[in-house]
Order: sequence, then C-alpha cells, then structure tokens
Amino acid sequence: MDRVEDYRDIVYRILEAHHRIPFGHGEIESKFIVDCDRNNFVLMNAGWDGQRRIHGCVVHVEIIEGKIWIHRDGIEDGITDELVAAGVPKDKIILAFHAPYMRQHTGYGIS
Repeated sequence: MDRVEDYRDIVYRILEAHHRIPFGHGEIESKFIVDCDRNNFVLMNAGWDGQRRIHGCVVHVEIIEGKIWIHRDGIEDGITDELVAAGVPKDKIILAFHAPYMRQHTGYGIS
C-alpha cells in the first residue's frame, strides 16, 4: 500500500469515528462526504437546533501530492493529534487554514 492509500485510510477512519458521535441536542445529522478519486474528505453538520438551521463544514481534508492538507478543522481538539497518533509524520500535515507565511511556526508541514 502506498503512502496516499495509507493516508486515505487513516483520514477515513478518523473522520468516520467523529461522524458516528451522536448529537445531544436538536435534530442535527453528521454528513460524511468522501471523494476517494480526488482525495477529498468533508465532515459536516446539517439539521435543526430548535428554530435555528445548522448547515456547515466541520472538517475538510484533502490529500495533495502525498501530504494531508487540513483546510478546515472544527473538531474540538483538532484532527492533527489523531493523525500523528496514527503514524502520519508532522511534516506531511499541512495546516492550510493558516496563511503560508505562518505555517513555518506551526510545527507541521509548510507545503
């Protein structure tokens, strides 16, 4: 199995676990959208919390040129620790939600 397949499996497993966590209030569903052909993974919430509409991206991860790009990370403790615990080297994780000039200070990959 090559690195991209390994990363794809790791990201899928982590986000699938978060997808299965039930909501304690409202009528909110977790949506897990995967495009393996393009290596895109989106975890989002949709539904109603009382009269308030909920619809938004929680996590968006993309594998680009052998690196895991985190475009959005709304998980309470973040997804990065889980990726590292699963064996992904920090220099292969890009925090894309930080400006390129800031990434050198994150302890993760630059690009």
